Amino acid sequence: MAEGAQQRPNIIYIMADDMGFGDPSCYATVDPPKISTPNLDRLAAEGMRFTDAHSASAVCTPSRYAALTGRYCWRTRLQSGVMWGYSPPLIEDDRPTVASMLQSEGYRTAAIGKWHLGLGWNWRNGVPDDDAAIRTEFGHNIDHERPLAASPNDVGFDYFFGIPASLDMQPYCFVENNETVGVPSVEKDPYAPQQREGLMVPGWRDDIVDATHAEKACRFIEESHGAEEPFFLYLTPSVPHRPCIPPEFIEGASEAGLRGDCVALYDWVVGEVMETLDRLGIADNTLMLVTSDNGARATDYYGNDWGHRPNGDWRGQKADIWEGGHREPLIARWPGQVPAGSVCNETVGLIDLMATCAEIVGCEIPEDGAPDSVSILPALRGEERSEPIRDAIVHHSLTGMFSIRQGEWKACFGLGSGGFSDPRRIDPEPGGPDGQLYNMADDPHETTNLWQKEPTVVERLTELLHMWQREGRSIER
Repeated sequence: MAEGAQQRPNIIYIMADDMGFGDPSCYATVDPPKISTPNLDRLAAEGMRFTDAHSASAVCTPSRYAALTGRYCWRTRLQSGVMWGYSPPLIEDDRPTVASMLQSEGYRTAAIGKWHLGLGWNWRNGVPDDDAAIRTEFGHNIDHERPLAASPNDVGFDYFFGIPASLDMQPYCFVENNETVGVPSVEKDPYAPQQREGLMVPGWRDDIVDATHAEKACRFIEESHGAEEPFFLYLTPSVPHRPCIPPEFIEGASEAGLRGDCVALYDWVVGEVMETLDRLGIADNTLMLVTSDNGARATDYYGNDWGHRPNGDWRGQKADIWEGGHREPLIARWPGQVPAGSVCNETVGLIDLMATCAEIVGCEIPEDGAPDSVSILPALRGEERSEPIRDAIVHHSLTGMFSIRQGEWKACFGLGSGGFSDPRRIDPEPGGPDGQLYNMADDPHETTNLWQKEPTVVERLTELLHMWQREGRSIER
């Protein structure tokens, strides 16, 4: 155990799947809110609510990679889209992660919930070169009875329990450390809306997945409480991403349909963790960070919005380069360190987790680690600063469209949403703009494209993005 480790805080990072900026009631722009999230509201009242926090991507796999490694995912082989249930590992063997860094400092570490960063499955006939073949793999070409060749245990986590990818992707099973819990051997039954064909473990139930994740997370906290070492918990529930099948005790908890109920389920999971910390008397020495991996879909599966604005008043939705795709709720609580009832308007990124943890713990970031991560600890403590924490931040859409934000200016290098919202892609017209430029101070909802009116700004932001792409890092240490 590192010297002084017992004084170091426990760190809990809870990331939802597709929860938008306007989903928690403490962020809602609809009055009264259609979804009640009392635990998130309590967390915000006892801590800090960020208004300008961003995921590194508008979809989940690249956002999660960035959060764990402090490195933009577009620097990897994954240039657009997401991974699948049978995809091979995305985190490189020698890539430092926040978990491996904290592990080396004496922390007990666990990842519980949706992984979606690839696993070392045992293919009977070799891993296909074609991503489409991996995406549509039913499961019969996988030997599920053999231990995984690679799992979260190999990137810094002492313990892992969760599902391989999203709850709409095969295989439908839990994985514990490097083995499936049971053998996926029968076809998924029943299929929920938009679930992909594949195998499940006999008796699999979608509705109990996140209740199981909550149980495992609370058990890890309880077991860690008896140890001398502090702990790091990366908890990633599968909700409110589709298929939106809440357990019976949550059904009807919102006025926004089944998806709204699943936001309430996420709030319940957060509440279970908070109750455990209170019961064990360790809440005061625990930093909780609660957020989401990307924005929400504008409607539920059936096209209903329920009068709810899941992304608040921001333009766009999940997958888009516009703010609705990547501006996230972020709530932090650390009694005695984070001012209670505070609001932070600094531009920060979820990619900043690793550098923040390094400063909190007082350790050096490993060589070549976290090349795009800065510490937001001064913001968490409410310290006055003459300069912004971040000079700039890069955004990325489902289809690989880039955007960069520096101060009040945001440049998007393409026309259209680059994601799910129409128009997705627009071909430039002769003499017209080939990108989008918005003044986020004057025009936060991205309504007026200033690309042709501010060529100097466009040139500066273009050069900055290209430099960061060439150099392999955006942060110098």
